[in-house]
Amino acid sequence: MQRAPRTRTAHALWLAAELTVTLGLVVLLLVVHQLWWTNQQARAGARQQVRVLEAEFSQPQFPSQVPSPSPPPSGSAPGAASAGPGGQDPSSSRPPAASAYAVLRIPALSLSVPVASGVSKRSVLDKGYVGHYLRTAPPGQPGNFALAGHRNTHGEPFRYINRLRTGDEIRVRTKEREYVYVVDQVLARTSPRDTGVIAPVPRSLVHPSAGYDAPGSYLTLTTCTPEFSSAYRLVVWAKLKS
Repeated sequence: MQRAPRTRTAHALWLAAELTVTLGLVVLLLVVHQLWWTNQQARAGARQQVRVLEAEFSQPQFPSQVPSPSPPPSGSAPGAASAGPGGQDPSSSRPPAASAYAVLRIPALSLSVPVASGVSKRSVLDKGYVGHYLRTAPPGQPGNFALAGHRNTHGEPFRYINRLRTGDEIRVRTKEREYVYVVDQVLARTSPRDTGVIAPVPRSLVHPSAGYDAPGSYLTLTTCTPEFSSAYRLVVWAKLKS
């Protein structure tokens, strides 16, 4: 008379174990998709875009009409300082939002990645591109040329920018020419709301000793820190090489 309840209990335990294993496999597959497959897709697309841009840059240049500035995107930039741009006027030569127009190269990291206008997650960052904050300076011009990129997943172009050291070169190639910046300062951690890091004269509002107090031609790289977290932002500043 006691076997039936025991059988039902054993059956229930077996079903629970099967459900646990199934859920574990689903979670594992989701992790693999997020950490591996999104990287493979984004990296392949970004490499192809770099090839397209390089082929375009190699063509003879002809005068063309200058496009009008584009409005800022509605999305924010995970993996980057998500606050506003610091109030800098937009350039009249800015490409359309989400359009890749330059190649960023960091020899110390063996990194070559497209630069697109805007920091929308869907149309820029998740494609493995680096996003150019709208209303910050164009490359090579006075002001702050500020960029955002994922540190983990979706190509993770900025995963290792914490390894950059003073004196490392960062190259930005556009249709017109190549600009060379030299790493000058690294801010290891600040708030996602620290808008000062992408201001025209970049200076942290959270860590006032980090940054600059005079106008110049700056490059700012922003991404999430620590890895696999968006709690803080890592910032690298570079100056245009004369």
